Amino acid sequence: MMTGPDALSLLLAWFAGSALGAFFFGGLWWTVRKGLAAPNPALWILPSALLRTAVTLAGFYWATGADWQRLLACLVGFVMARQITMRLTREPSHAP
Repeated sequence: MMTGPDALSLLLAWFAGSALGAFFFGGLWWTVRKGLAAPNPALWILPSALLRTAVTLAGFYWATGADWQRLLACLVGFVMARQITMRLTREPSHAP
């Protein structure tokens, strides 16, 4: 009889997804800001995209161990990190 992952492994997968999301979306925010000020933005954007994607994919592979439940927990953490990064990096709105 097969059993699923325990709660600790799901929590660790969620935490790994959160860390990967913070790395990916924080790096994206940083790259866009640097790219906007650079004379040749492609030199910032392309290597950054390749690095962020490679690290994120390797992290997902390592953290999930080919288990769909840990993959789901990792994805939830990744998406939550995206939402938090978007909220933290939002430009302040100017209310009239």
